[in-house]
Amino acid sequence: MSFPLRGHALYPAKGGAEMDIAQELLNGSRLALTRAITAIENEYDEATDIMKKIYPHTGNAFVLGITGPPGAGKSTLTDKLAREYRKQGKTVGIVAIDPTSPFSGGAILGDRIRMNGLTLDEGVFIRSMGTRGSLGGLSHKTADAVKAMDAFGKDIIFVETVGVGQSEVDIVKAADTTMVVLIPGMGDDIQAIKAGILEIGDVFTINKADHEGADRLVTELNMMLDLDGVMKDWRPPIQKVVANQGIGIQEVIAIIDKHHSYIKGNGQLAERRIKRTKDEMLDILNSRIGSYITEKIVDTGIIDDFVRDIKARKTDPYTVAAGIMHDILK
Repeated sequence: MSFPLRGHALYPAKGGAEMDIAQELLNGSRLALTRAITAIENEYDEATDIMKKIYPHTGNAFVLGITGPPGAGKSTLTDKLAREYRKQGKTVGIVAIDPTSPFSGGAILGDRIRMNGLTLDEGVFIRSMGTRGSLGGLSHKTADAVKAMDAFGKDIIFVETVGVGQSEVDIVKAADTTMVVLIPGMGDDIQAIKAGILEIGDVFTINKADHEGADRLVTELNMMLDLDGVMKDWRPPIQKVVANQGIGIQEVIAIIDKHHSYIKGNGQLAERRIKRTKDEMLDILNSRIGSYITEKIVDTGIIDDFVRDIKARKTDPYTVAAGIMHDILK
């Protein structure tokens, strides 16, 4: 018996023949979609072959990135938005970036628990992906998971991040439209957050708007947008919502759709996707080079010889790095 994902009995062959996960995915198998994303997340050898096969079928879904500080209610808002899109007859995919369990190493799945009501809807596919202590390579895996859902046929795909650090900013590069979710009453911390999100936010949503300080937060955001100093045709709208009560959800949907139409009409959507393709290619190259160096230089112990020579001042790290790169590119 052969196994499409070697060494993982979760993926046995059917009828003695190797199952083509990519083709099953394209045929509408939710199980194949799950297996494809598992292969992507765990960096199985077969993941690249799967991506090659499904890539021609990508580029059709609208991708919405949702980011914001922990506790902003992103998952609740995502749940409500997904339900609203489903009422419109659109199919939905959700990639929820979760903190990693220190015990199992997997995603804690808090987002999936909060969206539990959606799991019974065949038109919705939810996948939690764990940070595993570092978001370094997660943006690439997230982008590939989005592509898998895109090829599967989802109309709109949400990418919900853990917080608003640099890694999350990288992840939302996979999005056509980025929505930043904030809440009132965060104190001085919100100032640092806001300073770093103006450049990525296409839409700002103030959740828990029934709490004290919501209007002040709207005013502060408007002031920061005014002081941004960059003339833009699109000024990011600010919409107040109370997600757990479903208040303001339809208004947010209208703003998201308006932004989508705006960037599609003026060519920005095509430009964003071209840049995304370039970034993805560079990410893949960096990942391959890093893996090569780890396998050929670090794991073999050669790097220790280099370090000894550098420490003895027989050479320097710049010469060593240049030599390694020469060998790789040769």
